[in-house]
Amino acid sequence: MITPDRRGDHRGFFAETWNRRDYSELGIDIDFVQDNMSCSTHTGTVRGLHYQSPPHAQAKLIRCGRGRLFDVAVDIRAGSPTYGRWFGIELSFENGRQLLIPAGFLHGFVTREPDTEIAYKCSDYYAPAAEGTVRWDDPDIGITWPLDGEPVLSFKDADALSLSELDSPFVWDTGR
Repeated sequence: MITPDRRGDHRGFFAETWNRRDYSELGIDIDFVQDNMSCSTHTGTVRGLHYQSPPHAQAKLIRCGRGRLFDVAVDIRAGSPTYGRWFGIELSFENGRQLLIPAGFLHGFVTREPDTEIAYKCSDYYAPAAEGTVRWDDPDIGITWPLDGEPVLSFKDADALSLSELDSPFVWDTGR
């Protein structure tokens, strides 16, 4: 998790959300090639859990441009001591936090306010043939989603595989 400094005055604020040199000094040396944005109209919209397989695997740097969301990453690197474990954090326009999701992790989120906008950088281009989805509510993962009522889902997310059905295309690199 990264929280960029905001420099503000009576007009508002300014923040650098990406600086290759500064992030490289933090150990984040990623060549981002694509920026994406989505806006979800309804509170309780769940998107995910998504990944792209190698050779089009994506690392993502996520931030919330408007509203509030609960963002989640799940380790799916075969052999990893944290395989199947999840991490979640609230990202909002107000808190300015960003979450780096490495390749080899599922990504998903639920909106906490109407008209929530998410923006993210990707380390590889979108490749539909490499896209995969795992159930957002898989009991083997056990994510505690902050939902009040039924989620708003796409057909793809509602019909996704469970983690136990996934033949993960990612392998944990013990040399890291």
